Amino acid sequence: MDLPSFLWLWKIAAWSISWSIVAYFLLAISGIFMFNRRRSKRPRPKWLRSFHLITGSIMTTLVILLLGIGIVGTIGHYGSLGHSQHLFAGLLVVGLVLVSAFSATQISPLRPWARSLHIGSNTLLFGGFLWVGLTGWHVVQKYLH
Repeated sequence: MDLPSFLWLWKIAAWSISWSIVAYFLLAISGIFMFNRRRSKRPRPKWLRSFHLITGSIMTTLVILLLGIGIVGTIGHYGSLGHSQHLFAGLLVVGLVLVSAFSATQISPLRPWARSLHIGSNTLLFGGFLWVGLTGWHVVQKYLH
């Protein structure tokens, strides 16, 4: 397929990754705030949990959208997948986001493992976003040349 026909797809991908990273940092800030409130036994604002859940849902949706764009764009341009480390970085990020989302739904006093899994997967997700960003930059440079 012709690259210019994919420009709209790359624009959606650029906005999606940008908003995913913004959401990640908003989630980190709100999550740290909730964690500190829980440790100090002080109540958290009533809106904070909803904000955290909605922002997490938005980030999860954006990351899945990015997976679809990456698959369609790569197959459309190359005819197959696996031309760079970006595929593996992207799959790692998608996996970590899904683990985080699943564990978030399991958090309760009866399942203490869920909070640890949620925090751990989000900590690893920072490195995943760095890796996908670096490899994505290389992919963009390939398409531009």
